[in-house]
Parts: sequence; C-alpha cells; structure tokens
Amino acid sequence: MPPQEQAELWMQLRDRMKVDWHEMTLQEKKAAYWIAFGPHGPRALAPPGENWRIFAWVAGLVGVAAVVFAITRQFAGPPPKTMTKEYQEQTNEYLKSQNTEPITGISSEGYKGKGMVQSK
Repeated sequence: MPPQEQAELWMQLRDRMKVDWHEMTLQEKKAAYWIAFGPHGPRALAPPGENWRIFAWVAGLVGVAAVVFAITRQFAGPPPKTMTKEYQEQTNEYLKSQNTEPITGISSEGYKGKGMVQSK
C-alpha cells in the first residue's frame, strides 16, 4: 500500500478510535491492534543474516583485541622484582619481625594464610 494511502487509512482509523470501542466493528478493532502492536517499526523482524553479521563483527573485534593484547605483551618489560616469590616471602618475614597486624594478620597466633605471597 502506498504511503499516502497508509496515512489516510491511519487518520481515518485514529478518528474512529476516539469513539466508544464497543461501537467499532471487529475489523476496525483488529486493524487498530495491528497498527499499535503489529510487526513493524521497532517490533519488525530482523532481516535474514543479521545475526550472522553481528556474530562475525563481534568475533572480529575480539580477535583484534587479542592481537593488540599479544603485541602489548610482546613489547612489555619484565615483571617487577617485587612479584617474585622470594621477595614476597622476605616481605612476610619483615612484617612478622615488625609485628604487623598482631590481632588477625600475619603476626597473629595461629595465622595460616599466605601473607604477601601471591606468586607461584
């Protein structure tokens, strides 16, 4: 149906909907419902192949992010010396000697945690 006819029909139906709905015919009620809730505008079905295109774009962008991450890691410097297990164990010993957190922390009686050790 041409857009001009659609507009005219919609205007007629809009004017008709202003009356009591009990006076409307069943066909007018169905037309009003279809105009309000039919599969058009934001409720229209997605065109065929749209889901595949979305998946392809997302997969491509995730791939680009992985490449950027790999390149960044390639040119990154070595980890800091504070991330070695030996340094972290020495930090634990220092904290115990300073009696740091004597109630619930590393210096408390019966402490079973790893303390500052987070490296393997």
